[in-house]
Amino acid sequence: MLKISKDILKQVYPSRNVDCHKYDHGLLLVVGGGNFYTGSPALSAMAAFRAGCDMVHILAPQRAANIIASFSPNLATYPFKGDWFDNEDLPTLLAFTKSAKAVAGEKTAAVIGGGMGRSEETKEAILSYLEQADIKAVIDADGIHALSKNIEIARGKNFIFTPHSFEFFILTGRDIRQAKFEEKVKAVQEEAARLGCVIVLKGHQDIISNGQEVVIDQTGSPYMTVGGTGDTLAGIAGSLLSQDVGPFLAAQAASFINGKAGEAAAQRFGAGMLATDLIEEIANVIK
Repeated sequence: MLKISKDILKQVYPSRNVDCHKYDHGLLLVVGGGNFYTGSPALSAMAAFRAGCDMVHILAPQRAANIIASFSPNLATYPFKGDWFDNEDLPTLLAFTKSAKAVAGEKTAAVIGGGMGRSEETKEAILSYLEQADIKAVIDADGIHALSKNIEIARGKNFIFTPHSFEFFILTGRDIRQAKFEEKVKAVQEEAARLGCVIVLKGHQDIISNGQEVVIDQTGSPYMTVGGTGDTLAGIAGSLLSQDVGPFLAAQAASFINGKAGEAAAQRFGAGMLATDLIEEIANVIK
């Protein structure tokens, strides 16, 4: 098993051409939120910006979109019609995806799942989107619950899954919560191979596999149990995907960046650290 080092940053952040333009370094769609969880897509979006992508569009139910728009002038939001994402909103999201790819091409990616809820209508709409949209994507949180209903949709696509141990059980049916570390490594590798996708199993040491190789990330802090640090991981990974970094490398680098930023925030704030503190440290990690 390989372990991630700071050298990975050189692979994902080459020197920029002086003649570059907007969208040359990525356009990310963040799809998430609902009446209760409004912070999740905002945290992913802010982390994505700090990780280097040029633009982020947040698509969320109306209440969440309006609240998120007030957080920062950097955040562009588009409201869905209802309180939750459902099939009525699907044409809008597909149209946004098509428009994004028209301006950014392969420098387009999505993060989907955070705070969306687990109603049958929402899960059905997520499944329909991921089946129809040809886009690189990070699948997190409620997106994992949705895809567990029809995992075949994900097979062989440029998807990164970011589950914790319970979500891994939801996704794969394998309960590894009490397993030894070596058993977790084997399970992640086997399931990544079965799905043909990349899996980042979040934990004390993140386990990352594309089904062939396994990499361990030992960065991080116990204070990263605070809510929102999974959203920042998803946002960083999505940002790197949108910058045309391959899924396996993007997953590794995102885990490292998120962990090192979390370490720095924990040193400053200890038990009082917030996910927003982690976001502010991302630039210091990658510069």
